[in-house]
Amino acid sequence: MRLDGARVLVTGAGSGIGRALAIALAARGARLVLNGRREAALAATQALLPIPANAVIVAADITTAAGRDALFQACTTPGGLDLLVNNAGVVISGRFADLTDADMSRLFATNVIAPMALTRQLLPLLQLSSQARIVNIGSVFGDIGHPLFAGYCASKFALRGLSDALRRELAAVGIGVTYAAPRATRTAAADGFADLMQPFDMAMDMPETIAAQIVAAVAQDRDRIYARGAERLFVLMQRLLPQLVDRALIGKYRRFAAR
Repeated sequence: MRLDGARVLVTGAGSGIGRALAIALAARGARLVLNGRREAALAATQALLPIPANAVIVAADITTAAGRDALFQACTTPGGLDLLVNNAGVVISGRFADLTDADMSRLFATNVIAPMALTRQLLPLLQLSSQARIVNIGSVFGDIGHPLFAGYCASKFALRGLSDALRRELAAVGIGVTYAAPRATRTAAADGFADLMQPFDMAMDMPETIAAQIVAAVAQDRDRIYARGAERLFVLMQRLLPQLVDRALIGKYRRFAAR
């Protein structure tokens, strides 16, 4: 995909991976629509871009129809859309028995329903592009069911399935789909499970590292990109020898719970 001059929407662009993606895409010459719920955070992202005027900010909640309508209008005004980056997401960790109905609703509303609905609404614009692509930001937990992240894993498994299905359906109209599966990232969201990092041997990447990998993959029209390191081997083991992953994670969880 040619990113210079491409018209791109990035959700969750006010911080973390979304902000890093916005900066990396802008460095390639992309023209951006930056979305998030907090206008001040989006303005801070915009100020970090090489040419801030090449980006517009839309503070809107993508879990609502009104928020998605605002993004549709914003993408229509500059002349269309080449690349949709569904990055906005939430992480909720803890014992499954403690997961509330509100937690489950929030996880799926943000991580699954919102990207589904937004993608559906923006399809007419993407179909007008000669190089359209959708990028869904998932997680290695979309392959590996991890204790204490059951709800989050379920939402990312769903996003991975959506990405595979859309790739096979939208190829007929010339729209590519990239599924990106980073590992834990040094963002504010990770603060909520900081106590789990050491017991479960979780490695963390900087948002800028992940963004660079994703942008490079998009430029190469790659369909999938996974975290580098041991997590990639774990994903392969999950597919070929899931009982080994069971054994490893059950053992780690038992040691954690016994502390």
